[in-house]
Amino acid sequence: MSEHQNQSQPIVIIGSGLAGYTVIRELRKLDKDVPITLITREPGYFYSKPMLSTAFANSKLAEQLISSSSEAMATQLNLTVLGNTDVHSIDAQARLLHTSNGEVTYSKLILALGADQIQLDLQGTAADAVMTVNDLEDYARFRQAIDGHKRVAILGAGLIGCEFANDLTLGGYSIDVIDLAAHALGRLLPEAAATALEEKLSAAGVRWHFASTAQSIDAHGDAIRITLVNGDTIDTDVVLSAVGLRPRTQLARDAGIKTGLGIEVNRQLQTNLDSIYAIGDCAETEGLVLPYVMPIMQAARALAPTLLGQAASLQYPAMPVMVKTPAYPIVVSPPAKGAQGQWNSTEVDGGMLCRFESPDGQLLGFALLGSATAERAALVKLLPPVLA
Repeated sequence: MSEHQNQSQPIVIIGSGLAGYTVIRELRKLDKDVPITLITREPGYFYSKPMLSTAFANSKLAEQLISSSSEAMATQLNLTVLGNTDVHSIDAQARLLHTSNGEVTYSKLILALGADQIQLDLQGTAADAVMTVNDLEDYARFRQAIDGHKRVAILGAGLIGCEFANDLTLGGYSIDVIDLAAHALGRLLPEAAATALEEKLSAAGVRWHFASTAQSIDAHGDAIRITLVNGDTIDTDVVLSAVGLRPRTQLARDAGIKTGLGIEVNRQLQTNLDSIYAIGDCAETEGLVLPYVMPIMQAARALAPTLLGQAASLQYPAMPVMVKTPAYPIVVSPPAKGAQGQWNSTEVDGGMLCRFESPDGQLLGFALLGSATAERAALVKLLPPVLA
């Protein structure tokens, strides 16, 4: 019997994304009865957020991405779901939340708040028409906006920007991608791999605009005209911003919780305040903010036993990221920030194998493209852990 079965106050999770629901699933593996309450500003349904950037080519409408309703999740996981509820503030001393649906008390609190799309400070008469896709409601609005049009401009050539570019070209859209960097996926891929991806997506119909950024976005007849800082102009119908994510930290900061890039937590996912934890896209562990599926799964497996009073500590093995660009599938495990070494890229039949090796030849990272993605399992075994 866990210590919480003798307490009337529930474990409370704020956020119904992958992080929040994965923690609940891990808790239920260990304890079927501990009271759990989920608070979310969304309805509380479950869907796979990574599918948002591949849903168009798969002919999926927003509602078709929902795999379970809030009612089904509540029944399946034996929890209380407070959907469409905003949390205004945390009273850590009283273990009390002030929400749009009244006060909620907790025994342990988990912040699974996610992250927001970074909003660029854009000028022009159509600057407020720039869209982002960060949740199911955003995706529904985006689908409605592009319906009946054929041109989309994407601000950002990172992971989400490239995935949307590939997805929309498969749907027959004319795509322009704009990025201040010199190459696509500049933070993840070596130059040779980035160039190869650009060529594949160019062949699919994507037009790249590198080393520049949008200066103004203006209405131009029935269309939108983007003026870049280098003076070039792009006419389009819809503008999608995908320049990166910023962890949601305001609620935590207001409660006196330490934040850096994200909400700072230790290897037990605990913040500096007693009985408050953070996980997922909003959390920062030893300087790392990892907004990907595999780190969330690892963190949830460490957090669940911790919440029940059992000894556990977060460890991150090597966790490759799959880039969902079917024009040229990619699996990448970038080297740690500041790692000493160099990239060595080799073209193979139907793909490219890129290894980041230390001066003494140790494998510290890789990027696998096309047919080379088959090497993933073998190479992962050679990588050092991200957090040992």
